[in-house]
Order: sequence, then structure tokens, then C-alpha cells
Amino acid sequence: MDQDAPSLVVDGLFFFSDGDPTDALAGGVHAINLTVSNPLSDLTATIDELAAWCDRLRRPASPWHLVERSTDIGAARDQGKLGLIMGWQNMLPIADRPERLWLFHRLGLRVMQLTYNHANCLGDGCLERRGAGLSELGRLVVGEMNKIGLAIDLSHCSERVALDAAAITTRPVLLTHANATAIFKRPRNKSDEVIRAVARTGGVIGLSTHGFMNWSGNPAEPPTLDGFVANVRHVRDLVGIDHIGVGTDFAAIGRKGAADFFLAMSKDRFAGAAGDFVQAFGNQLESRYPRETPSPREYQRIVEALHRAELKADEIDKIVGRNFIRAFRDIWGE
Repeated sequence: MDQDAPSLVVDGLFFFSDGDPTDALAGGVHAINLTVSNPLSDLTATIDELAAWCDRLRRPASPWHLVERSTDIGAARDQGKLGLIMGWQNMLPIADRPERLWLFHRLGLRVMQLTYNHANCLGDGCLERRGAGLSELGRLVVGEMNKIGLAIDLSHCSERVALDAAAITTRPVLLTHANATAIFKRPRNKSDEVIRAVARTGGVIGLSTHGFMNWSGNPAEPPTLDGFVANVRHVRDLVGIDHIGVGTDFAAIGRKGAADFFLAMSKDRFAGAAGDFVQAFGNQLESRYPRETPSPREYQRIVEALHRAELKADEIDKIVGRNFIRAFRDIWGE
């Protein structure tokens, strides 16, 4: 391995996988926070989706290694497997029953996003015009997640929900996949105030290459790695290197078209975040990313872009893995 290559690569968010980690492994990724159930799934559908992942994990030749503690990430790398951090992007399956959090933690879930784009029982998502904060149930859930050691993800949350959660948490909170509004004013991106609030908790901002966040809004300017690097520089200057990660929002798939249902959902159900981008560049998976990195297989080009930006090898090591691992250890307690 090149002496400047990162020791561990942890991606803050993959939005879907059909069970094939080949491209991610080929790209030198060691662990991913994977959305293991559709963000709009109810309790029954979520359990079925989790059961499918449990089945994949139990197979003797499984290329996946379940990550339940921070040391499991290094173990996955050493075994040549992809570390699976099971995550959610919505809390619909718990409804108004916070005790279900303990159950899902037992099943292996380690990262949970408080809201998706629209409101749920806990608070508002980023596409809600009213911009409300945490509900009383949401405040209770934050406390329970702190007790259990479940990572709180604020990526799709409203500004007020993110600030409320950061203010009351006793453990680091995360933006697993979001960029800075100061660089690209997109519905999914976060203000400097939110970025500072997350950093004050000891949290990490997983900056993204994905076009929904990494785009100027100009149809003549597709997403680029230069845009991603501009976000890295901004957040570095705002809160420091120790609070930056990478959350590409890639998919880990082996079958072409496997993620098309998710692409259609984002276009049809959440046009406020996706509509103008899809109109400009189409709705194919590869078109959502910079030309240089259309899939996880090209992940090392992200590392190369950070080198070209004259970041030091130790800083890059933190950005692509060590910062998330440190935060996970602080959140999970091991």
C-alpha cells in the first residue's frame, strides 16, 4: 500500500446496497454506514429488510463484517471484508415507542437519522417550510439514544431540529452526508451555525460528492471533486480538520438498475431536494456524482483530490476514516 494511502476508510453514508460490496472494496473502502431499510418503510417492512441483511451476514462466505463497535472496522479490513454499519435515514419504525430503540440496537443498528426530508413524530425534515424543531418525543428519543449508544444523524433534519439535538445531546452527533450552505445553497446542506453546533458536540460532518449537495444549481456546471474540496476547505476553516469526514451517498450494487427504485423515490417524492438536479442531468445513478467518481470503485480519486488540495497525509487519514472512528467510539462507548 502507498505510504500516503489512508489506513482506514469509513464512508459516512451509502444510501442502498443490493448486497454486493465489490465496487466499494475495489475502491479501498473498509466500512460504510449503510441505509439498510427504505426511509419510508414501516415497522414490518423494516424488520423484513433487516432480516435480509442478517441472512447475508450469517453466510459462511459473506463479504460483509457487521460493525457493532469501533474496533470492528479494523477487523473488517484485516479480513478483506466490507464493514457494515447498519443505519437508518428515518425513525418511522419506532413510531411513538422509544423502547423499540433498544430492540433495534440489539439487532445491530448503530446509526439513526432523526428525520428524513419530511416531518415525523420527532420533528421536521429539511423540506418542511415551517422549520419546526424537536418535539417532546424527539427530545426523549435523543436522551434514549445517548443512553443506548446509538449515533444520532442529523443530515436530513431541519435547521431547528439539528440545533435542538446538538444542544441537548450528551454524546457527539453526526452529519453523515451533508455539505455547507455557504458553498452550495442546496436544501440538504447545512448552515455554519449547524456545522459549529455539531462540531461542539465532538461530532463529524461527512462532506459529500453527491450532486444534490455538491452543486451550484447551474445546469451548465455538473458536480465536481473541486466542489467537494471547496466544502472541505470551508469546514476546515470553520471548525477544524478533526470534525470532517466523507459521506459520498454512493450505492453498493452489483446489478445494474438495482437502485432505480430509490432514484425514482427521490425524484417523485422529494422534488424539493432533487427536482432541479434531475431536470438538469437526468436520473441515472452515475449522473448524481462527479464525472471522476461515478461509483465507489473510484473512491481513491477522492483521496487524490485531497492530496492535490495540499492537505497533509495525516489530515487526509482523519478525513476519510479516523474522525468517524473516533466519534463512533465516543458514541458507542467502545
